[in-house]
Amino acid sequence: MRSFHQHTLSNGLRLIHEPSPTNVVYCGYIIAAGTRNEDDRDSGMAHFCEHMTFKGTERRRAWHVRNNLERVGGDLNAFTNKEITVFYATVQRDDFPRAVDLLSDIVFHSVYPQHEIDKEVEVIIDEIDSYNDSPAELIYDDFEEMLFRSHGLGRNILGKAERLRQYTTADALRFTRKYYVPNNATFFVLGQVDFDKVVRQVERHTATLQRSDVSKPLMPLPPYHHEMAVSERDTHQAHVLMGNRGYSMNHDDRTALFLLNNILGGPGMNSLLNVSLREKHGLVYNAESNTFCYQDTGVWSVYFGCEETKVERCRRLVSRELETLCSSPLNERTLQMAKKQLTGQILIAGDNFESYALALGKTYALTGHHRDVDEICQRIRAITAADLMRVAQSVFNPDNLTTLIYR
Repeated sequence: MRSFHQHTLSNGLRLIHEPSPTNVVYCGYIIAAGTRNEDDRDSGMAHFCEHMTFKGTERRRAWHVRNNLERVGGDLNAFTNKEITVFYATVQRDDFPRAVDLLSDIVFHSVYPQHEIDKEVEVIIDEIDSYNDSPAELIYDDFEEMLFRSHGLGRNILGKAERLRQYTTADALRFTRKYYVPNNATFFVLGQVDFDKVVRQVERHTATLQRSDVSKPLMPLPPYHHEMAVSERDTHQAHVLMGNRGYSMNHDDRTALFLLNNILGGPGMNSLLNVSLREKHGLVYNAESNTFCYQDTGVWSVYFGCEETKVERCRRLVSRELETLCSSPLNERTLQMAKKQLTGQILIAGDNFESYALALGKTYALTGHHRDVDEICQRIRAITAADLMRVAQSVFNPDNLTTLIYR
């Protein structure tokens, strides 16, 4: 198990720190609020506030926010998803105090000036337009809307242009004062920084912040009904997603689904889908499967793009691979090779320090647990062929899949 440190300040802010061998420090705040926490009137609000948090604080103008870390070679960034909003920095170790100061300032003391909102909204709308021009990305949002009808998890992260143009300073403050509070936040650090220094720096910049009541019950999930939809998009090729709801981040079978998904359509060229659809039959350039966990559910899907006339043949080939995984257990040699491939991918990915730091923070923010790579690999090694077939029968059943086709 890798060494790590954790601490909770008196105002409820949680800290997670893991040492690393690099002189670069990765750190940031994770706010436990995303698209699923928006009211119906607040389409795109979480992502909107992410953008606007960089536009000035009680003691810094937007230019000073942008320039603070870049002038010392550092980087400041952010992103929003369905459950969290993340603000993070990458700096040299000596500049760690500077990063804590800036991050704490923008997260807890931004003022969301209206003149900046009026400009930035048009930037967000341009982002929406760009996204709409990328069917291979857009289809995932539309697919989740099918999986989670009339639920926050089915809501588009970027929002709608007509609603965004109506947002004001008061709207941003209403949302952030509710969620951007210390006991709804986690500060993560990966780097060679003494943990006592981490605690002192974060305490120094959040000492005036008070614990606040945060009510955010998870809205019950709607019943799942598989469905089929075709969207006329006039694209040069068809884009297809087939999938189902998956497992939550605390589900006992989530690791087995992760392994099964990697066998089926992971990044390796030896994945079943790549071998069948691309190498054997030459039908697609890209075929992949993905699984993603939320707090109370998950998403599993297969994606491929092909000529419109080849869609049904590709769907039949995908269904054939799914049916095989549902009905035939892997032999021991294949199972062990699949486990070794996945654990190797995980360990190699751990050398991407930024991605590892973000995963460290996200796991702790949403589960309260340290992301222990060794423990993950042990869980993978314990999976049996019977486990995989049982999970396949639960998630991969071709008769229970939702399908979305862009053409």
